[in-house]
Amino acid sequence: MSTAAQDTGAPRAHCTVDADGRTTFRIALRPAGRPRLALVPRPKKNAPEQPTHLLDLEPHGDDGDLGAVLEPLPALAEGRWDAYLMRERDAVRERLRPGLRDLRALVGGSLREWPTPVAVRVPYATKDGFLAVRAWLRTAHAEAGRLDLADGAMTVHARLHGAELSDDATVLLRLRSDRDTTRSFPLRTEGGAFSFTAPLGELSGGVPGDQVWDAFLRPAADAPLVRIGRFLDDVADRKTVCVYPALTVGEAVVRPYYTVDNDLAVEVNTVH
Repeated sequence: MSTAAQDTGAPRAHCTVDADGRTTFRIALRPAGRPRLALVPRPKKNAPEQPTHLLDLEPHGDDGDLGAVLEPLPALAEGRWDAYLMRERDAVRERLRPGLRDLRALVGGSLREWPTPVAVRVPYATKDGFLAVRAWLRTAHAEAGRLDLADGAMTVHARLHGAELSDDATVLLRLRSDRDTTRSFPLRTEGGAFSFTAPLGELSGGVPGDQVWDAFLRPAADAPLVRIGRFLDDVADRKTVCVYPALTVGEAVVRPYYTVDNDLAVEVNTVH
């Protein structure tokens, strides 16, 4: 926890997530007025503003604490939601610090089937030590699992949720700076699971300069692209958790990584 959060004297909220996606918040606060917990969406560039999500805080258990329940539905819009306490209806919002976070029910999320839409929430501590909720909401999602790097190639094992794989499904790596530039790779499938191997030389050759390629699955020939990523567990920010080694391929250094949204991408840096 950061010093900044400690110095504020902000109240602390414990939270538990169950297997159905229900999140229970608990705050050591004696009832006074009509307190509420507010989840405030962080604004996203070029995206419509989302309304604040308000939850009533009511007596919870026998210890006098107050609790609020965030039900699985309606689903939160995708993004980051900061948690605040409002002691009265029109009171100034107070940032909440994270207490104990019981996220055990999320750990095996990648092992079950998720229907459409795929809606996931993970409470987490922000870099400055406050409580927030990371939410994903997608029509379909391809959950990445094991990723192997060998012999100048990247092999990814994944599973599709919220849609069906067809016989003509493919994986596309799309150049972030030019969406018309893509590389296509065939799949090996087994039920909803699939894997693909991408020779990294196909990403480092033919496109000058440093580049980033984003990974997508096209479940069928006429189907919309589905982002490949990894968020069906208890990790809100995977970018610094899953760090893969870089491979030198020709005159470039190539490394897969997870973005700030936990989506799979590959960066290519030209060796000067």
